[in-house]
Amino acid sequence: MTTPEPAPLYRDCDFNGPLSDDHSARLIGTLGPLDGRHVVDVGCGWAELLLRTLASAPTATGFGIDIGEGAIAHGRANAAERGLADRVELVVGDAGQWAGANADVVFNIGSTHAWGGDPVTHTANALEALSGLLRPGGRLLFGECFWTREPTDAELAAMYDTPRAQYRTVRGLVDLALSYGFRLRALSQASLSEWDDFENRHAKAWEEWLVENSGSPDAEEIRALSERHRVARVDGWREVMGMAYLTLVRV
Repeated sequence: MTTPEPAPLYRDCDFNGPLSDDHSARLIGTLGPLDGRHVVDVGCGWAELLLRTLASAPTATGFGIDIGEGAIAHGRANAAERGLADRVELVVGDAGQWAGANADVVFNIGSTHAWGGDPVTHTANALEALSGLLRPGGRLLFGECFWTREPTDAELAAMYDTPRAQYRTVRGLVDLALSYGFRLRALSQASLSEWDDFENRHAKAWEEWLVENSGSPDAEEIRALSERHRVARVDGWREVMGMAYLTLVRV
């Protein structure tokens, strides 16, 4: 165990991905009327977007599931602080094994890996499973990465050797979603400033730990984690990998 233990990476982040306050509000607005609806977040992390959605619709209810115990605890604390605990259930569990169905609204943001399998099939696996969770006419808010341009071999290697075929163009992502029984209601993507803000916050806990604990025997381990992230970001995905947000309607 690292001593002292670094702060959780979510400490300095609002969302576990490149998303601003304004953009999140616009995404919620694409879902249509939500009062009385049940909103499910599969692979929710600390469920920030789910909580903001419920805050915007006083009679909506929510359910979120994620394998991360720390993230779920953080989400529960936020729900209690905002007076939402009686309208949302956040549970620790394997999102890919959750067997719900006929939901009004489902979120899956950056969590296609929850359904397992080869990374190249993650997106298709997720869309197939998510289609089965929604009632006809239900909404899916789907967040997935895409290539803004064809990455070089060196860029792919910097991104932890991400398979080239794991992601598509935006057009390819939309076409794939439509092939699983959806219609496209809205489309947007994270801006470079949203990406930079998220990555800066994500790395902050490591960098502050290194300043405060430079003499720790665990400093090399934390420095290696931070360096791996920096290389992946600067030499890999920055301006190469995008994040698309699709609001889809189940046919």
